[in-house]
Amino acid sequence: MTAARRVVVKVGSSSLTTAAGGLDADRVDALVDVLAKSRDAKEIVLVSSGAIAAGLAPLGLAKRPRDLARQQAAASVGQGLLVARYTASFARYGIRVGQVLLTTDDVSRRAHYRNAYRTLDKLLAMGALPIVNENDTVATDEIRFGDNDRLAALVAHLVHADLLVLLSDVDGLYDGDPRTPGARRIDEVAGPRDLDGVSIGSAGKAGVGTGGMVTKVEAAGIAAAAGVPVVLTSATHAADALAGRPTGTLFHRTGKRSADRLLWLAHASSPRGALRLDAGAVRAVVERRTSLLPAGLIGVEGHFAAGDPVDLVDETGRAVARGLVNFDAKELPRLLGRSTRELAAEFGPAYEREVVHRDDLVVLR
Repeated sequence: MTAARRVVVKVGSSSLTTAAGGLDADRVDALVDVLAKSRDAKEIVLVSSGAIAAGLAPLGLAKRPRDLARQQAAASVGQGLLVARYTASFARYGIRVGQVLLTTDDVSRRAHYRNAYRTLDKLLAMGALPIVNENDTVATDEIRFGDNDRLAALVAHLVHADLLVLLSDVDGLYDGDPRTPGARRIDEVAGPRDLDGVSIGSAGKAGVGTGGMVTKVEAAGIAAAAGVPVVLTSATHAADALAGRPTGTLFHRTGKRSADRLLWLAHASSPRGALRLDAGAVRAVVERRTSLLPAGLIGVEGHFAAGDPVDLVDETGRAVARGLVNFDAKELPRLLGRSTRELAAEFGPAYEREVVHRDDLVVLR
């Protein structure tokens, strides 16, 4: 942890705002104090929630609204307040900040992804501290899922981070609800098996945010599988996490950095449809990691075009993989169960190809 040079830090709404909504200047300043002092040894990218929560009080909203339009209105007001507060607080240390607003498209479409990387990398090279948030004023799924934790994991992969620090109002992962007597904090997670029997459904749920411990553990799993270790702790222990002192829960790496497009497919893409596979095709794709051929198809669902992400499902409807399809949905029904040689003879050489190539396919856990 002490050797980490580039670090992504994610902070949630509940760590920045009052219970009634609105920014808590003292909390923001306390976080900025820690980040500014760490900049001598590390490059910091801050992924900050709080835009919607910050906009509640100014708009006279007593609590986070459920309807999308008012959430977006609150985000529009709150995002300006959030960045203005960060700008003023970091200015005490002579640090400039840069705002970067992202949606799922920006980490799932290759051109957008490259542009986002170039912007973040250049901000760091020029000595600015990037502040990343979801573009809640135009996003839809992002607001419903409230998943800045997942965004932080994807940003950590995007900027080639050495460490991801997830800050919450809970000081780590517990084997049950931390408010329950006898709940024990888990100091290290070496892999998914360490989470067997751990109940995280209600732990650490914030009042003004939408994320909970579930999204943080999922985000930690995404980052760890992509070769980025993760520290999950409370905002009050941020200094310990950045200094490499024991705090919270450490998620060890469980994999190595993967190709960008595979991470997009697994964690940032929204499937536009589904391809139903027979048992043999499921085994070939999942166990042998082969391409999907028309002979293994038994059904098509949804409306999609060539190049769109689709789920590959077994005969019970369970998604086993996701990939970029090479045909439009309307083309596939006449290809079901047929060999590529037969299709090429009838329709031409353009049909002698895979439905989903193995290089554009990821097996889902």
